[in-house]
Amino acid sequence: MEPGDIMGRTWALYRAHPGYLIGIAAVVFVPLGVIGGALANLGWPGVLVANLLGLAAIFLVQGALVKAVEDVRDGRVDLGIAGSFGHAGGRLLWLVVSPVIMIEHRSVLESFGRSRQLVHGSGWPVFGVAVLTLLIIMLVGFVAALVLSPIDSDSWKTLIGQAVTNSLAAPFAAVAWTLTYFRLRELEEAS
Repeated sequence: MEPGDIMGRTWALYRAHPGYLIGIAAVVFVPLGVIGGALANLGWPGVLVANLLGLAAIFLVQGALVKAVEDVRDGRVDLGIAGSFGHAGGRLLWLVVSPVIMIEHRSVLESFGRSRQLVHGSGWPVFGVAVLTLLIIMLVGFVAALVLSPIDSDSWKTLIGQAVTNSLAAPFAAVAWTLTYFRLRELEEAS
């Protein structure tokens, strides 16, 4: 498994289906940005609630995007955004664990063991994909911060910045991590 190959495939899939992938993330993160901005004005309790909602949203969107990537790979992009969330259910985690849960329909506890099994022997390349993905997400956040810097209101900067950054970055991460899962499965089947 090569991290560069996964990133190349990620970029190709992301470029081929931006409306579908970004739409899934935006449906959650744009309203959440508005709610988070309003909650932030309530002080630390509001910020705490906004962060908890954001954490839950990350897992929901990740699960929906895992199913979306699976559908794209299988040529079934006709599900639409609602269909992707319908498949997500409530069984959501992150990186290789999330695709195991969503695609193999394993429990959370089983998915950790299955993830370990898939990653065995490919730990460094998987780590490479994770680091590259996170660096790209950080770059998107940095660019968004630069673009939004002329806005005077910190709450509006936060609201818009989180909505835009999360809507762009979450699909990219989900594609990268789901393609990592599929590549690990291919390697497992080949051995």
